[in-house]
Amino acid sequence: MKKENLLFLLLASVTVFCIMIIGVAIAERSVFIASLAILGIVVAMGLGFTLKKRARESSEI
Repeated sequence: MKKENLLFLLLASVTVFCIMIIGVAIAERSVFIASLAILGIVVAMGLGFTLKKRARESSEI
């Protein structure tokens, strides 16, 4: 597996974990944990999309 693919797998796993944490936060009625999980989703997905764009642009040259 390429290094880039491993990084994308890690980011996808972090995103899925944060989505699961939202469910736990709802069950525990914790707005703080849910907010942290949503922030984690936004950061992980944003980083993934940014890296994907850079990888695509570098391969086009």
